[in-house]
Amino acid sequence: MLVPDHDEGRLGSANLLTQVHQRTQAALACGALQPIETHYTFIEQRGIRFLLRILANVERKVKVTHARRQKDPNFNPFLPYDPELWVGDFSATHVCLLNKFNVVADHILIVTQAFEPQTHWLTIADFDALAFGLNQIDGLGFYNGGTAAGASQPHKHLQLVPFPMLPNGEPLPIEKAIATLSNTAPVLNPLSLFPFHHALVRLPEQLDAQVLHNAYQQALVAVQLSTPATVLAGTQTGAYNLLVTRQWLLLVPRQQDEWEDISVNSLGFAGTLFVKNVQQQARLVEIGPLELLKAVAIAR
Repeated sequence: MLVPDHDEGRLGSANLLTQVHQRTQAALACGALQPIETHYTFIEQRGIRFLLRILANVERKVKVTHARRQKDPNFNPFLPYDPELWVGDFSATHVCLLNKFNVVADHILIVTQAFEPQTHWLTIADFDALAFGLNQIDGLGFYNGGTAAGASQPHKHLQLVPFPMLPNGEPLPIEKAIATLSNTAPVLNPLSLFPFHHALVRLPEQLDAQVLHNAYQQALVAVQLSTPATVLAGTQTGAYNLLVTRQWLLLVPRQQDEWEDISVNSLGFAGTLFVKNVQQQARLVEIGPLELLKAVAIAR
């Protein structure tokens, strides 16, 4: 068992990704980690090469979750969490866990140690934990703000997936589109190929909790989920997806979780979509990824 450095309030001195790998091997060996097998293809639209994953055995996750909720409607997988999925403590307020039913390798969860609702605004403490993760792992941090944004658990948790996210070694599908923007790109709707409202904030080289929280507030103001004078506390005013890398923060307000049974979470707005079968795949190909995202977000 990996032991957190409680004196520092962080994981021990070993590299975080190394510790994730070690915990992954142990969790696979004992069956605590149950990856969901996928097949993938690409769908290109307006210069974005969307990665489409077709889930091969998602029914296993559904059955396990349903069985647990039948026994206990208030079942919370994070309280208490499975110790076999524990990577370490990020801080006094947040713990790092492996995603039990992961689709992407090394997918970690950044979970509040005490219960907080997934529909509460993110706090300085949340961003302190996320900044720690991003400074350790170059990847995509994200948050599904509410069930309408694709959240499957009510206990507040952020998520982090290392780069690259594409099988060809590219970081993520929308990175090229963002890279074409100037550093002075406007915060609101800078990506003309996105047919839905979004906010983008460029980040400085040094990431910390305050930098991320300020960018979050700017994005919320831009999409009118908040005002400059609002003190972010308690329940959020609307559902949204948040995506954060070392270079930028993207926020997308949401109106619904799915379109024709195809659910979308934050990863969809990064350019990675998931379907359960070939029938859903055919419907997605017919409508197109950007139209799917427009249908679950808020059209411009």
